[in-house]
Amino acid sequence: MVARLVIAAPSSGAGKTTVATGLMAAFAGRGLAVSPHKVGPDYIDPGYHALATGRPGRNLDAYMCGTGLVAPLFEHGARGCDLAVVEGVMGLYDGAADQGELASTAQVAKLLKAPVVLVVDASSQSRSVAALVHGFASWDPEVRIGGVILNKVATDRHEHLLREALGESGVPVLGVLRRAPAVATPSRHLGLVPVAERQAAAVEAVAAQAEQVLAGCDLEGLLALARSAPELHAEPWDAHNPATGPQSADKPGRRPVVAVAGGAAFTFSYAEHTELLIAAGADVVTFDPLRDEALPEGTSGLVIGGGFPEMYGAELSANEPLRKAVAALAEAGAPIAAECAGLLYLARSLDGTPMCGVLDADARMSERLTLGYRDAVAVSDSVLAPTGARLRGHEFHRTVIEPGAGATPAWGLRQPERRVEGFVQGGVHASYVHTHWAGAPEVAARFVERCAGGPAA
Repeated sequence: MVARLVIAAPSSGAGKTTVATGLMAAFAGRGLAVSPHKVGPDYIDPGYHALATGRPGRNLDAYMCGTGLVAPLFEHGARGCDLAVVEGVMGLYDGAADQGELASTAQVAKLLKAPVVLVVDASSQSRSVAALVHGFASWDPEVRIGGVILNKVATDRHEHLLREALGESGVPVLGVLRRAPAVATPSRHLGLVPVAERQAAAVEAVAAQAEQVLAGCDLEGLLALARSAPELHAEPWDAHNPATGPQSADKPGRRPVVAVAGGAAFTFSYAEHTELLIAAGADVVTFDPLRDEALPEGTSGLVIGGGFPEMYGAELSANEPLRKAVAALAEAGAPIAAECAGLLYLARSLDGTPMCGVLDADARMSERLTLGYRDAVAVSDSVLAPTGARLRGHEFHRTVIEPGAGATPAWGLRQPERRVEGFVQGGVHASYVHTHWAGAPEVAARFVERCAGGPAA
């Protein structure tokens, strides 16, 4: 059994990432094997979690993967660990729009039978904090709030007032953190700046977060709370298990090389995608479109996930040899799966800067944020899905591409409005919609099967 905690908050901006990452780093510094997890579709926070623990940050998304996979995916990621720390998303009870508790931190905590630590921004309150905590603790009797960490506390007097108020709530104070600019992580239009873009600064920030947590939190109390979680009785998810993943790894024949874009411009990926590709029979090789002038040798298929190509448009465009190699691979009909940033990279241009030119479309930055879960139906047969296949995904971008769909679109979306979206063109599947293949392992199996029968670069 893995000891576990869920770090939640009444709302976004309270300091969940600072506290969760600091706890991960602090416990890892004590010699514990710490498994990091993030509720929801977020790609950036898990990068900081990985930096803090030395293990892949993994997402637990009840919407994209289904409620039945939350505990198995958790057990898979936490296998062999002493402690798991799960960072929540938004406010504790906030989930998918118009879907009740679905995909909320509260739902994930219940599915994991995990105690919750509520991080409260105490900067503008004193006695009212008790009413706030009481309300969150009593809203859903199945959610066990086992403690509170008070963040952004101003003075000793402020701390005294907060502790006195909470003394009547029945919820123990397990930490008090003062305002500390050194632990702040810079943000921009889609959230925190990814680890890959900050490097040394990110290491320093995580170290500062660990020091703040060590100084202000009751680590023994938090560990005791984590160890009070009951047994889960869930079988760990396994990419090689026929019940949860493809079974192509042992088939005879050539193992196709699947090149996966990485580096600072393409940081959005789920660890399970690589595991599923390998289980389906592929050799996965990562390359950096900012540095590498050629695709990996023998490339049969290409996966280009999300990230921030708009921050590196000039550098991506300057790497003309690689852009031509990607265009040639697409022209040859090889399978290419591109999500969001990958879609922009395959476009003709991004903010007027030449990209790969695989798609007859142009992309640009926008003032409008497109954000939310999506119910998607494949409207065209592609390397990822047959016509009519249903997947759940997520959109998160401040760019637009014109046209928004090709002559053969990728997906039909049902909400928030009905529309078609994306491009299916030869072996290319390009879309703004991020998907989590653990919830649809047949996607990886189909992609690798197409790679095995397709041309090599």
